[in-house]
Order: sequence, then structure tokens, then C-alpha cells
Amino acid sequence: MSDKAKGALGNEYVTLTDHSTGETYDFPLMTGTVGPKVIDVRPLYGQTGHFTYDPGFTSTGACESKITYIDGEEGILMHRGYSIEDLAANCNFLEVCHLLLKGELPNAAEKETFEKTITNHTMVHEQLHNFYRGFRRDAHPMAVLCGVAGALSAFYHDSTDINDPHQRMVATHRLIAKMPTIAAMAYKYSIGQPFVYPRNDMGYAENFLHMMFAVPAEEYKVSPTVADAMEKILILHADHEQNASTSTVRTAGSSGANPFACIAAGIASLWGPAHGGANEAVLIMLNEIGSKDKIGEVIKRVKDPKDNFKLMGFGHRVYKNHDPRARVLMKSAHDVLDELGIEDEPLLDIAMELERIALEDEYFIKRKLFPNVDFYSGIILKALGFPTSMFTVLFAVARTVGWISQWQEMIEDPSQKISRPRQLYTGHKDRKFVPIEKR
Repeated sequence: MSDKAKGALGNEYVTLTDHSTGETYDFPLMTGTVGPKVIDVRPLYGQTGHFTYDPGFTSTGACESKITYIDGEEGILMHRGYSIEDLAANCNFLEVCHLLLKGELPNAAEKETFEKTITNHTMVHEQLHNFYRGFRRDAHPMAVLCGVAGALSAFYHDSTDINDPHQRMVATHRLIAKMPTIAAMAYKYSIGQPFVYPRNDMGYAENFLHMMFAVPAEEYKVSPTVADAMEKILILHADHEQNASTSTVRTAGSSGANPFACIAAGIASLWGPAHGGANEAVLIMLNEIGSKDKIGEVIKRVKDPKDNFKLMGFGHRVYKNHDPRARVLMKSAHDVLDELGIEDEPLLDIAMELERIALEDEYFIKRKLFPNVDFYSGIILKALGFPTSMFTVLFAVARTVGWISQWQEMIEDPSQKISRPRQLYTGHKDRKFVPIEKR
């Protein structure tokens, strides 16, 4: 098929020509506020008898959304029209949550009300403690998080009716508030320490760090620099358009599943190493390098076209320029390392040397292989004492608001229907059944 754009009755269309029959078909072009135009192919099968084929849906718009916009070529990430740089510099995480959920940044009174609402939902049902004891101590925290998030619908069944706007709102607040609590509980359970209850006198990021690292035996104070870095990590991971886990949440939600089940599905998708596990992969790579002395050998492998070695944390599938989130987090990474006074830490030394090379070496600059957000978040989390198994859990804590915002938007969109992709079938045609004694 070939195509050409034309105007018709004040609207734009794309004309598709089926060269096997000579038939032509017009399909409307849909225009967003920014970004490429979209061909509306909903009538395609009915008019032509053909489907489209797009593995990974890299050229397919599955929904209309007002939440997040990405321009990978220019290195732009916006939430509700605000650049990620402005949000990270001027907002805390819960302000960004309010923006994603409600479409606007809160004023002072709205901010106070929203923060109080989330804070009052941070505790979890006490019987969840028993639920954790059903897991092995060495279970991966993402496995625990996935199971517990899904189980929330068994504890909070008064907010699972997706047709009730009030119940949707309560479920939204509960998920954002309780995710740090159940994530910290997963960590504490894995190391045999007692659960630490949330504190109503702390901010969101500070409270999470306290639940992670405090113990009953002594007071634990969170450094403002560390809390600020955690706020930025949460903000920078809050939403990222129609990625794999977000699409999973929307797909699960399209069937009418309750929000807790949908978020559990998103967590399961995020767990994959090609998605949320990328910052964990950065630390694994640094461990494999082992020392600064081996960096030269690694760079040679990266530059060797015959070597399939991949430098984790550099470049991005979406961003063909700088990752705008990495620019923000780079300063926080250095601030945290300075604040904590970390010296002679082999992995962090390796990371800083790789950063220097990537920002100065013409090979990396020409190919735009700049450090991405996973590189810097991995460095920060390592410096703060998070085990690598908790890195993706942190991602899930941050991304919950994006998932639930996208889910809410889908529920309220009258054009949405149950997700049902089609396929290109390449299996057997009609076959005659053979009785078992003749096979």
C-alpha cells in the first residue's frame, strides 16, 4: 500500500491504495496539541479486510491522553504541559501527583489538603503483617510487592467499584499512600528487621526513607539532601507515557479489573530487566567491571562493532538526545555523594569515571550515548544503601501515580473498549483429525 495526505471538507485524510485490487480508501488524520499526527485506522478492517502489523506497537497510538508528552528526538518530557526540569526544580513529589491526577498544580490550600489526605492513608491493614509471613525471607522484593499490591483488593474491597467516582478516588489515594509502606515492609521482611510504621509528621520521601532504614533501637534522621534526592527520583519516574507497564495497566483496566489488580499487573510488567530493571542492571554491570583499571578494556569492547557488549545506563530507546531526567538527577547524584562523604567506593568510582568518559569521548557524543536516568538513579540508590533488589521497587513506588492517573483517564474515556489486539496467523491451515492409534 502507498499513502498520500490530502484535504477533504476542511479535514485531513490519508489515502491508502491497495495495489492488488486498485481500490483506494480514505482514513482521517487525528491531530494532537503537539507531536506527530495519527492515522485513524479503526475502520481499516471493515473497509479493506486488512489488519495492521506493528510488533511492540512502536507506531501505534492505542489511546488519547492529556497526561504526559515525550519528544525523544529533542529530549523533552512534559507532564500536563510542564517540563520535567521545572517540576523537579520547584515541586515536591505529591505536588506532581496532584498534577498528574487532577490536571493542575495545587494552590497552597489544595496542596495542604492533598498531602494530608495521602498522609492519612499511609498505614496498612494490620493483618497484612500476616500476609508477609507467607513469603520466604529470600523472596525478591518485587515478587512480594506484586503479591501484596494485588492483595490490597482483599483488604480494601470498599474501593474496588470502578464505576463509582468516589471509590476510584479513595483507591487512588490508598495506592499512592500505601505503596511506600508495603515496599519498605518488603525490604524489612527480607532482612529480618521489624516493620517501621509510617510517620504523619514527615514528608512522602522522608517518610519512605525512615520506614526503610530506621530501627526501634535508635533515632534515625533523614538528611535533607538525601530526602531531596529521593523526591527527585520519585518525580522523574512518576510517569513516562505509554510504556510497557503503563500499557499493561491500561490493558488490565480495559477489562474492568479493579485498580489494585491493575497496579499489580503494572508491577509485574515493570519487573522485566528491559523496563524497570535497567537501573539494577547498571549496578550489575559495575560489579562485573570490578575496578577502574578495567574501564579501558570495557570502552574498547563498546567501540568494537564485532562485540555485542552493551554499556548499561547509556543511551535510551525513546530519547535520541539527552535524557532530560538524567540532566536533573546528575546534580543530585553528585550532591548525595558529597553529602555522604563517600570515598574509595569502587563501584561509585567506576560510575563516575564512566560518566566522565561518556561526556567527553567523541565516540559517545557523536552517537548520543549519554548517561540516562537509570545510570544516575542507580548511583544514588547505591550510595543511600539500597540493595539492588530494591531498585525496581523504588521505580514502582514512583510510577504508581502515573499508572493510576492513566488508569483513571482510561476509565473516564468513552471511546475506550476492552483491549483486543489482532494477529498475523502463520500456523497450520485446516488439518484432518487423526485418531491416536494412527498417529
